[in-house]
Amino acid sequence: MAAWGRRRAGPGSSSGGASAAGPRERVTLSATDCYIVHEIYNGENAQDQFEYELEQALEAQYKYIVIEPTRIGDETARWITVGNCLHKTTVLAGTACLFSPLALPVDYSHYISLPAGVLSIACCTLYGISWQFDPCCKYQVEYNAYKLSRLPLHTLTSSTPVVLVRKDDLHRKRLHNTIALAALVYCVKKIYELYAV
Repeated sequence: MAAWGRRRAGPGSSSGGASAAGPRERVTLSATDCYIVHEIYNGENAQDQFEYELEQALEAQYKYIVIEPTRIGDETARWITVGNCLHKTTVLAGTACLFSPLALPVDYSHYISLPAGVLSIACCTLYGISWQFDPCCKYQVEYNAYKLSRLPLHTLTSSTPVVLVRKDDLHRKRLHNTIALAALVYCVKKIYELYAV
């Protein structure tokens, strides 16, 4: 996802048709709330154009981004899913690392805590390198039917668009960085205790 913006050298059109009203709701969305990446094939570089439009919409920080092209929508949803998996693995493995010494006998706790700590640190590092500065990590795939009903999905030609919603991930990043850092400190201390004696 992050490579899309760096891969293109020239500017492209970001006209995508943001809609202002939902289909059956009185709630209106402003032009800065929703952006639609339409599946319109204009020449042989259509996929690059779709990617460019998506990258521009992500950087413009729209509240909702509707991705009509199937391939790019699926890739984006998978990218977000992998990032979520790394985040959850960091938190869960780090928590297991920190709390297993409290729940298990002292002689055996490091067999669980050290591998869990290394897993947490590895996932946090990978997330930090590949996802943290990608504008896509600020979005989640929206599945809520009520929220989807407020969007102008009736204007699309695709029956299965991917809808992204912008979420604040500051607390989430702080949580997994704090837990991974605590796991790192614990692992270094435990390895020192095991091998320095």
